[in-house]
Amino acid sequence: MDNNLIRVLLVDDDEDDYILTRYWVSEFQGSGCELAWVDNYTAAWEAIANNQYDVYLVDYRLGAHNGLELLRAAIAHGCSSPIILLTGQGEREIDLDAMKAGAADYLEKSQLTAPLLERSIRYAIERRQTEQKIREQAALLDVATDAIFVCALDDQILFWNKAAESLYGWSKAEAIGKKSQKLWQDKNLPLLQESLNNLMKNGSWEGELYQKTKSHQNIIVESRWTLVKEFDKTAPSILVVNTDITQKKQLEAQFLRAQRLESIGTLASGIAHDLNNVLAPILMTAQLLEAQMHDERSRRLLPILISNAKRGANLVKQVLSFTRGLEGERTLLQFKHLITEIQQIIKETFPKSIEVSTQIQQNLWTVSGDPTQLHQVLMNLCVNARDAMTNGGALKISAENFLIDENYARMNLEAKVGAYIVITVTDTGCGIRTEILDRIFEPFFTTKELGKGTGLGLSTVLGIIKSHGGFIKVLSEEGRGSQFKVFLPAQEAQEILEEPDQDLPAGNGELILVVDDEAAIRDITKTSLESHNYKAITASDGIEAIALYAEHRDEISLVLTDMVMPSMDGVTTIRTLKKINPDIKIIAVSGLASSDKVNMAYELGIKAFLSKPFTANQLLQTIKTAHRE
Repeated sequence: MDNNLIRVLLVDDDEDDYILTRYWVSEFQGSGCELAWVDNYTAAWEAIANNQYDVYLVDYRLGAHNGLELLRAAIAHGCSSPIILLTGQGEREIDLDAMKAGAADYLEKSQLTAPLLERSIRYAIERRQTEQKIREQAALLDVATDAIFVCALDDQILFWNKAAESLYGWSKAEAIGKKSQKLWQDKNLPLLQESLNNLMKNGSWEGELYQKTKSHQNIIVESRWTLVKEFDKTAPSILVVNTDITQKKQLEAQFLRAQRLESIGTLASGIAHDLNNVLAPILMTAQLLEAQMHDERSRRLLPILISNAKRGANLVKQVLSFTRGLEGERTLLQFKHLITEIQQIIKETFPKSIEVSTQIQQNLWTVSGDPTQLHQVLMNLCVNARDAMTNGGALKISAENFLIDENYARMNLEAKVGAYIVITVTDTGCGIRTEILDRIFEPFFTTKELGKGTGLGLSTVLGIIKSHGGFIKVLSEEGRGSQFKVFLPAQEAQEILEEPDQDLPAGNGELILVVDDEAAIRDITKTSLESHNYKAITASDGIEAIALYAEHRDEISLVLTDMVMPSMDGVTTIRTLKKINPDIKIIAVSGLASSDKVNMAYELGIKAFLSKPFTANQLLQTIKTAHRE
């Protein structure tokens, strides 16, 4: 059988029309068409239902039925072969109805000729093949992990794949026909226009774009644009392939920050060495002169010289502590004694408008460290907290044991699996602006007024902590306060971590709904739960969480929800879930939620509060406790 042969069925109750049509088909160039004929609706429907022909020529007038009815029934049945409607002269309304119903073409019998019929049949076949090819390509695009969409030159979206729905939060129905820039706002609109100019000139463009999702979450995408003509025959279109690199860029930023600090440290170390060589002879000479010169002017000026030389030497010492931690004598020490001492100093020297409290876990593990340096770390953090609370506030110092597992380490670049103690200094001061948060540990960087700070305090803290094998994390909300967490390795690490997984409480197949706008946190939490015999489903915001809970209410045993999310925050999500089911078990999660929001969440009836980042053990223990209540 010839695979290139086009099988055509004529549906017409007039045999003379069949004879004429058969003659025209025989006149086609190179043959290529095989014509069959049926004269009634029933026989035609049977042929269409069994997909027996490549093209159907359907006369409008078919006795009791008409060709338009057959066309609509065929399209509704999913007929993939093109149908051409044959109408009488001047039946324009029928012709328009046919095209709206899905006809490949319509032909007026009075104007019909062999060439016209051949062109119509071959065009219908080619068009259907093109549409099928587009559908197949679209199906392939839908399984791609990259967000892929097609825009007309006027920015109107023509195609939107499933990965684009997942990345941006806009469904296909919401996106198609909209202007792409109305769905998000790029950070650099001039760059966008320049990129479009390059695309029109070169046919392609690629680069990084800063965008927002439907839930107003900031994302970074690696974008590749290609000018294509196949999607829309009338004008070129833009094929856009976007890869989400937000998490990658965040890790790069952490790495570059660490690298920048290392470079600054190397430079500062060299400068400090040279300054020491300059200051040492100045100080020694001044002290010798002080012993030898007794005139009033010298006795007045030399102490000023000595004092400032010592001050310079102290600055050099702080720079060196940043670069290499000033290795001092290490001993096993219990941090609670340092905290008690610092608390006493604060109560005697800080303004009475600052309320100081401490919370120290019983059986706090010991650390190996230099007491003087660690005292300096704690004192520095407390002084910064005091300076941030010019109108008074609350300062809290806490210490607790902490086991870092692989789950926690994956969330934090500097963390390593092991046993730590965590010293947390929390204030209710002015907070730190987001744009400078990454720079606060740089030497000589300060936000204080001229003469009120050298910018070496936090860089010294970082140097000392790093020299002790630890790391430091900062959480801050402008106008709400700051929280500095110092992690120091504990000495019991090897003994405590010997079979850590055996003690982790496992579930019994309970389904848990995890709600977080950070994809990495959702994935890590879901993996941890599923590794310990729980089932998990995830939602990227409160709105999606409520929809999922309504769908799986009878299956979900507990909800784990972030407190700070776009679109609908944690408090609103909790309140709505409680309206759906007053007995629902909820655990609230946050990196730095304001105390009023945490208190409000407890008032709404949450079972527990979990601070980010959390270990698998903390997560599982909290869930176990919540299930028991």
